[in-house]
Amino acid sequence: MSEIKVGDVVKLKSGGPDMTVKDLGDYSPMHSENSAKCVWFDGKKLNEEVFEVDTLKHAPKGFVGAI
Repeated sequence: MSEIKVGDVVKLKSGGPDMTVKDLGDYSPMHSENSAKCVWFDGKKLNEEVFEVDTLKHAPKGFVGAI
């Protein structure tokens, strides 16, 4: 699996919504230096949370362009 970078679309390995990685870094004391700040929408509500990178995976790419 390739490395997670800012701008990647990810999801938790345990499931959940697709999220965009907003920032990577150290969000101590609650998280290690290998953390990702992610954002996602729940309807019109913007959510933001920090997750350990090890708990994330790249989200499958959706099907685009069907006619």
